[in-house]
Amino acid sequence: MWDYKELYVGGKWVAPATNRRVEVVSPHSEQVLGSVPEAAEPDVDRAVEAARQAFDAGPWPRTDPAERLAAVRRFAAAYADRADELAGLISTEMGAPLWFSQVGQVGATMMALDAFLAAAERVEWEERRIGSFGGQVAVRREPVGVVGVITPWNVPHFITIAKLAPALLTGCTVVLKPPPESPVSGLVLAELLDQAGLPEGVVSVLPAGREVGEHLVRHPGVDKIAFTGSTAAGRRIAALCGQDLRRVTLELGGKSAAIVLDDADVPMTVQGLQLASLMNSGQACIAQTRILAPRGRYDEVVDALAAMVGALRVGDPLDMDNYIGPMVARRHQERVESYIRIGQDEGARLVLGGPGRPDGLDTGWYVRPTVFAGVDNGMRIAREEIFGPVLSVIPYEDEDDAVRIANDSDYGLAGSVWTADVDHGLEVARRVRTGTLGINMYNLDFNAPFGGFKASGIGREFGPEGIDAYVELKSVALPLW
Repeated sequence: MWDYKELYVGGKWVAPATNRRVEVVSPHSEQVLGSVPEAAEPDVDRAVEAARQAFDAGPWPRTDPAERLAAVRRFAAAYADRADELAGLISTEMGAPLWFSQVGQVGATMMALDAFLAAAERVEWEERRIGSFGGQVAVRREPVGVVGVITPWNVPHFITIAKLAPALLTGCTVVLKPPPESPVSGLVLAELLDQAGLPEGVVSVLPAGREVGEHLVRHPGVDKIAFTGSTAAGRRIAALCGQDLRRVTLELGGKSAAIVLDDADVPMTVQGLQLASLMNSGQACIAQTRILAPRGRYDEVVDALAAMVGALRVGDPLDMDNYIGPMVARRHQERVESYIRIGQDEGARLVLGGPGRPDGLDTGWYVRPTVFAGVDNGMRIAREEIFGPVLSVIPYEDEDDAVRIANDSDYGLAGSVWTADVDHGLEVARRVRTGTLGINMYNLDFNAPFGGFKASGIGREFGPEGIDAYVELKSVALPLW
């Protein structure tokens, strides 16, 4: 189905340095769908050299910001023209249910592009301030330089755009490393970037694994790394960047808590948690997988969740009637199932699901959507990111206890509060140590900063803060005379 022969290096399709290939395997059928070249360290060296030359001597960083906006708009238009095709590609390649690929993958990518373009139009690239000693100071926003972008497989285009769009709009050059689980999604973005007519050297796209990613992180020609992925990998990247004081943005894992207050409408809450907890088959860092319920309504919440999850259809991701698709790879299927067994061994009560393949599915890397009750927040299933359709329902005594449990986590990426009193919900949300929350919902707002506290990362994406993550600030004091 897919048979790319070349890599996209510095704005040109070129032969790879080696004959290594990445096989693309369907998570649904387990059949090989094609292959693409696997980038090696010499490919990274070529790409960084091209990006370095384009940044240091090329026109892109010195181009009028309006021209950079126009180029990103051309890319956005080309992306929108292929929206339906791209949604199907993502679902086929990494297994996201098609309904989610249309809305939460491709649809969200287009919305994010529009938001970045609007935010960039409002940026004051150079402003004048009154100086402390009289006179003026010119404060400039200048591009940070060559950016290495390393992205995961779960939402391949959306997460890439969160980094690529602001980098390009500020005048940076980019070397993008998509993961081996979704390499075609990355190379299709290269095709669309090629259509946008960027100058030579501005963008390279190199599908590869962790070793090549580490080479990119270590490369002395790179000024900043932007990464989304596991907290373990983020710690490694932060350590490597710290050695050279290289700029870094890290969007990492989560173990988000949905706090169901005593006055919540349980049917409405559970309907909202269907998306908030199980989007992308649970393969989402923002998924609300810890459900905190008051003891007085605990059984009601557990029963309603079990009924909701049990009614969801599991199967072929290209079937719009299926809400849950397969895990991205066999090893990930096995990892999620291992956590389900861990939950049983820890003494949690299995209400729905459990280890094993869902009924009626003879192939594919599927797991049974699972709900655990009787979960203590100290259990591994409540503390570690499972990244699959596994929910833990945790009882609490009062609101102070709920906030304590929500904050008792290594992570702090997302969360939600469910209540009949929105103002009171906001009061509770203010007490939760996490980067993004929703009241009676959860979704990202592309006009606001997104990122995490604690082990969920460093820095913010989206909003004007997401653009400032790709600039250096320069102050120039002007003379009094």
